[in-house]
Amino acid sequence: MTCPILELKDLNKAYDALQVTRNLSLKVLPGEIHAVIGPNGAGKTTLIGQISGATPSDSGQVLFGGTNVTGWSVAERAKAGLGRTFQITAILPEFTVLENVALGVQAHEGHSFRFFRNAARDQDLNEKAASILTEVGLADRASLRAGNLSHGEKRMLELALALAGEPKLLVLDEPMAGTGPEETARLIEILLAVKQRCPMLLVEHDMDAVFKLADRISVLVYGEIIASGAPDEIRADPKVREAYLGEEELA
Repeated sequence: MTCPILELKDLNKAYDALQVTRNLSLKVLPGEIHAVIGPNGAGKTTLIGQISGATPSDSGQVLFGGTNVTGWSVAERAKAGLGRTFQITAILPEFTVLENVALGVQAHEGHSFRFFRNAARDQDLNEKAASILTEVGLADRASLRAGNLSHGEKRMLELALALAGEPKLLVLDEPMAGTGPEETARLIEILLAVKQRCPMLLVEHDMDAVFKLADRISVLVYGEIIASGAPDEIRADPKVREAYLGEEELA
């Protein structure tokens, strides 16, 4: 039996009387994209925090690569190979695209004392960063100031920064947010390519993107997983239609 890269066991998180996640369990298997969808207020942001370590769980376990990391910090989980992107892009706008990724590679390799050097002048860092930019379709933007990228290109750069950490799993927080149709199509193509070397947990509102990308989908409503399965199973599930997707969105 394939060992999950990520396994959540009965996660719970409450803020006073508000139960945000409730006995939440799911698995992400090697080589797959597992999407989590749900309406606003379903608990998706809290769930990402519980996975990344930013939000401590009240109970339950987070297993990463078979290791219980429930008590680990964000930095410890990142060092172990848990990469993530954010709803709002987190880049260094005054640095070039190449410098952003070179600094990401530098940080991953533990050379924080060299941070204030021009990382892109280091040949080894430069080559690694350039390879990642090619992977995410930004090679021709390497010398451009990151702040001058389009919104969709900034999302691609953020993905490149996550890949600079050589993750064993990527947690993607609404990577399509704010992108137009062409940029969304490019991101879908890039993520399908990245999937060949890195499984993903995808939280996303764009249902078209979800059904094109996901191998499995879990539906989160009021902090609980109400259904989990292959895209065709989720599309046909009457509970999912009633609680979230609706007839029109599945047409």
